[in-house]
Amino acid sequence: MASAPPPPSYDDANKDQYPPYTQAGYQTGPPPANQGYSYNTSNYPPPQQPYGQPQYQDYTGNADQEAYNAFNTNSFSDKVIRNRFIKKVYLILMCQLLFTSALVAVFVLVASVRTWVHNNLWFYILAYITFFVTYIVLACCPGVRRKFPGNYIALLVFTLMFSYVCAAIASFHDAQAVLIAAGITALVTFCISLFAIQTKIDFTMCSGLIFAASMVLFFMGIAFLIVFSTNLSGKNRYYLQCVYGGIAALIMCLFLVYDTQRIVGGKNRKNPVSAEEHILGAMELYLDIVYIFLLILSIFGGGNRD
Repeated sequence: MASAPPPPSYDDANKDQYPPYTQAGYQTGPPPANQGYSYNTSNYPPPQQPYGQPQYQDYTGNADQEAYNAFNTNSFSDKVIRNRFIKKVYLILMCQLLFTSALVAVFVLVASVRTWVHNNLWFYILAYITFFVTYIVLACCPGVRRKFPGNYIALLVFTLMFSYVCAAIASFHDAQAVLIAAGITALVTFCISLFAIQTKIDFTMCSGLIFAASMVLFFMGIAFLIVFSTNLSGKNRYYLQCVYGGIAALIMCLFLVYDTQRIVGGKNRKNPVSAEEHILGAMELYLDIVYIFLLILSIFGGGNRD
């Protein structure tokens, strides 16, 4: 019986001339090209980055893309939101001050209105009580001052009543004294606002000092009321009034710096007002400015009409 012929020899130089030859399932030559052979990588894990190199995650087309973008643009968004908040606060403040200034001018310059105010002091007391109640509600109830339109209605009532109180007090002074006090208040407010914005000192961390100063002002006012009730001469009474008005005006200027920095905010401010509290911010600045005006007016109180 004739045996099978031996397999042809495999020559690397002539490998393309011979087809693959197998015996017992073993391939003795290289696989032919373009015969469907491929390298399957499905059973192998992806290559890992060397230890110590940073691992990067691709957010393209991922649901976390929005969070990634928000993280990268967070500082810019905060700056835009804060600028809008500042514009809204000072727009409301400008409207409040314009209305108060107009009402003060009417009460000081129109004789019939001034006479009615002097003869109906009960309305002054009613206006002060209403102002105080609305102030407590707006200051202590975040749900009221953040909910539209109730917050603007409450702020309107607050502004109307306190404007009447301020105008009624101004009506007891000469127009010249009122004009001088208004001018000084405008200059002081402008300078203090620039100082509060430009300075690197964070007055928002001085809440304890401001509280102590307010307590000193409160008890000093009580002491001066007791002294005023005694039989003092007009000159001594005026001197005490000037001393108290000057000290109180300085403390209110400190309040103005504190409130301005809380509203403007910034990376150096530790205690800014929330961007949702535009009503509270405008109310605080308005009270500071009007109180400074009234205290400066008391220093020029020697020109009382009545």
